[in-house]
Amino acid sequence: MKTKSQISSIRFVHIGVLGVMALVAAGKGAGSACPTQTDTINLAPTPFTRPRRSETEDAPLPDLGPGASLHGKRPFPPDNPWNQDISNSPVDPNSANLIKSIGLDDRLHPDFGTVWNGAPNGIPYVVVAGTQPLVPVSFRSYGGESDPGPYPLPRDAPIEGGPNGKGDRHVLVVDRDRWKLYELFSASPVNKGGSWLAGSGAVFDLNSNTLRPEGWTSADAAGLPIFPGLVRYDEVFEQREIKHALRFTVGRSRRGYVHPARHFASGDPDPNLPPMGMRVRLKASFDISGYSAANQVILRALKRYGMFVADNGPGWFLSGAPDPRWSNDDLGMLKNIKGVNFEVVRMGPVMTR
Repeated sequence: MKTKSQISSIRFVHIGVLGVMALVAAGKGAGSACPTQTDTINLAPTPFTRPRRSETEDAPLPDLGPGASLHGKRPFPPDNPWNQDISNSPVDPNSANLIKSIGLDDRLHPDFGTVWNGAPNGIPYVVVAGTQPLVPVSFRSYGGESDPGPYPLPRDAPIEGGPNGKGDRHVLVVDRDRWKLYELFSASPVNKGGSWLAGSGAVFDLNSNTLRPEGWTSADAAGLPIFPGLVRYDEVFEQREIKHALRFTVGRSRRGYVHPARHFASGDPDPNLPPMGMRVRLKASFDISGYSAANQVILRALKRYGMFVADNGPGWFLSGAPDPRWSNDDLGMLKNIKGVNFEVVRMGPVMTR
């Protein structure tokens, strides 16, 4: 049985499934390395015409269902690391070497979109009500570092890669009423969803800054939550602003982690390799004016909030949630951005426990 880091290191694309997606033409072009506009059906995005809504304490209640809109409600308190503006934070003294190890000429890759290889492309999520029935979860690989069940998992909860997916098979559930996040790695339903098996699982109180215990993993290698780091369609087209850091993967990582990560996924002590939790940002000098309005939302977030190293995988793969309304062609323009366009935000102590 492969461990989480072994599975992650051979992953080349995140693929997910949303129960509301019934794209008959989803399988076209599955042999390509990356989805294109002609591979899938793309619904027209919402025009950027309405005034952007600002975050308030009484944000509208999130919708229910797979890929549902949160209507601007942001996970975690304003002072949480995910929500920290790091646009003016100092650059790490070893930034040049760290960026080089990820790949100076390697390109940013949006690891999400419409459909790839017959399944929705990205890490899916589902929003449930507080009345969602709880079901038992049994853990395999990381049971000692997992939060015990039961979890509020719908029987048809979307699984990354689809029901038969061979990748990380993440399942993310947001309880909108209790404002809690439930995440599973390597998840599979049992008895048609009456119970579940998973490699690991974590529960996060979205009203709290509490971290995982020191040295613990989560549903992600870094011990971080996954959902807050996704590029989501509702934020890009409804809110027209992403007000949190994002999540990405690197090909090689260090045996170490930095706050707010809690876990490493490598045995290599090389100080020029990125530890889990390392934060990078798009350089302020990078000109985003030539990109679409939608892509500029993502790029502004990368300048203001940056993105965390969260797992091993292909370098510079940026995580997001699937949605049939994404334009794969437009997202593909982000591939013009290279590693050299990023810098590392100064890190705190690197933990090796």
